[in-house]
Order: sequence, then C-alpha cells, then structure tokens
Amino acid sequence: MLNHQPSLSRRRFLAGATAVSVGAATGLAHEEKQKALVAITLDLEMSRHYPRRGMTEWDFQKGSLDTATKEYSVQAARLAEQHGGLIHFFCVGRVLEQPCVDWLKEIAAAGHPIGNHTYDHVNVLATKPDETQFRFRRSPWLIKGMTAAQVIKENIRMTSIGLKERAGIDEQGFRTPGGFTEGLADREDIQQMLLKLGFTWVSSKYPRHKSGSPKQAPTSEVYADIVRAQQEAQPFIYSSGLVEIPMSPISDVTAFRSHYWKLDYFLKAIHQAVEWAIETGSVFDFIAHPSCLVVEDPSFESIKLICELVTKAGDRAEIVALDSIAQRAKRLDLLVDGKLTN
Repeated sequence: MLNHQPSLSRRRFLAGATAVSVGAATGLAHEEKQKALVAITLDLEMSRHYPRRGMTEWDFQKGSLDTATKEYSVQAARLAEQHGGLIHFFCVGRVLEQPCVDWLKEIAAAGHPIGNHTYDHVNVLATKPDETQFRFRRSPWLIKGMTAAQVIKENIRMTSIGLKERAGIDEQGFRTPGGFTEGLADREDIQQMLLKLGFTWVSSKYPRHKSGSPKQAPTSEVYADIVRAQQEAQPFIYSSGLVEIPMSPISDVTAFRSHYWKLDYFLKAIHQAVEWAIETGSVFDFIAHPSCLVVEDPSFESIKLICELVTKAGDRAEIVALDSIAQRAKRLDLLVDGKLTN
C-alpha cells in the first residue's frame, strides 16, 4: 500500500540494518551493527475507561489530566533517570490550559523530550471536519468553516506554540493520536503538512498483531505474533523524506483496556519483544499512557523491566529518545544510497 514502490527495498533495509550480518555487509560501525535502540514513550492524555470503566467523557477532554496521571508521569521520569535512561513524552496541547504545568516543566528540565500530540487528540487521517475529534461533534462551532486539513494543521500548530509559550519547551517530534496499520503511507498530504510544520519524523504506525480473546490469558501463539510484529515496527523513510518511527506492540490500551490483560501477561510480552530487539540489534518503541498505567501498573513494573533488560544487555542496547532513532534511520538511508562511506 506504499505510494513510493521503489523505496520498498530501502524500508526492508532500515528494518534490519542494525543486525550484525547486514551491518557487516554495509560497513556500519560496530556499535550500530549490534546495539538495540530502546525507547520508552508515554502519551500525556486521559484514556477512556480510566481510572474506572465507563468513563468516556475523556474523549471530549483528553487534556484534562488528573492528579494521579501527572504524578505517575513525574515518577516514571525519575525512575528512568535512576536507571540511566529517559522517557520521550508526547503532550496533548489542552494539557497546557491547566492552572499549573510545573510538573511538565520539571520533566522537561530533567532532560526528557516532549513531543507534539496535537491539541485536542485529533485523527490526522480524518477527511471530514467533524470526524477529527469527538469534541467538534459536540461543539461544531469551534471549527465552523474549516476543512479537515485546516483543523488538523491548526491543532498541531497550536500545540507547538503552547508548549513553547506556556512551558518553555521546544517540542521534539510528532506522534499521531492513535496508531495506523500503514502509518501515513497513503497520506502524503499529511506527510507534507508535517514537514512544512518543521517535523522531520513522525510516530504513526502501529502494526497489526494478535492479542487473543478478551479476559483470557494470551496463548503462545499470541506472544509469538507480538514478537513477529516487531519486524514491522522498525523505522523507515517515506518517499517524502519524513522518517517514520513505529510504535512497538503491544500497547497498554490494547492489552489492558481492550483485552483485560493481567499485568503479568503484559510484562511477558514486553520481555519477549525487548529481548528480540536486543538479539537482533533492532528498535523497540514502548508505547503507553500514564492515565492507563497508573491503574494497571501502579508500581512501574513495565518501565523497570525495560530498564533492567537494557542494563543487563550492556553495550548491546541503549535507552534513547526517538530523535536518536530517526538520526540512525537517516544514516542508514544514506548508506543505502551510497552517500555515506564511513
């Protein structure tokens, strides 16, 4: 379903070029041949059905973070620091309307990057204005006279301005609300919009994978398919030049909200996926939401596990921001084109 078929071989290369065998063939440095790049990313938004089932008003007020969610975010950042790592956060712009954003400033001041997640958590693939967000169906006058593209662009632009003016934060990257099986492959218009807004990479792809039956323990087949899907969650470059950094299955909302997993199930899936990334020298991009984890994983077990696995791997893995992953994807792209010799 890619628009730019000639780039297919490049996408395959970027997905596996960190493996030793491929790296040796291209003359990659020893570090890049073997080191897995692991990212811990948290989306700062409220999630429907949390902190209890039946709560759906958050669909209209995604940025109204409650105290527990904000405290969890701060503590998660501190925990990652203690393990020598960091967390890449993505902030919904309406968070910046709250009376106090000192907690967000604290996270940024500690060196954790903050990315753009749109102002109202809009669907960037929407083609009709009222399909961009639940809020605009309830209050259509907010976008009266605007096209879907204008709504999306303004949502992104306002978040960039808000992060800078309210919190003094220079945004780092863009993540789409929701993950798409094909990312932005069929929407070059959105790719171009992001590039014109100054973004060089996006995190929008979430590969399809098995999750099992709700309220039942995942089978070995489910775990195997989650590991398989990691191969489809490797960074690549669209024909537009925009770098894609996919989210790695399984997300917390898919596991807990949609399938009622127990924490042990989630941790097992993470363990296997991160181990795969380390063994193959690939990328793992953990995607979760503090508003969900504060209920399902209050002791930060998932973040601790990732940090411990990376620490145990020594020089074979590193916890990084998504910017570092994008930079490596660009270097590998230059190698494919023969524009980089060392």
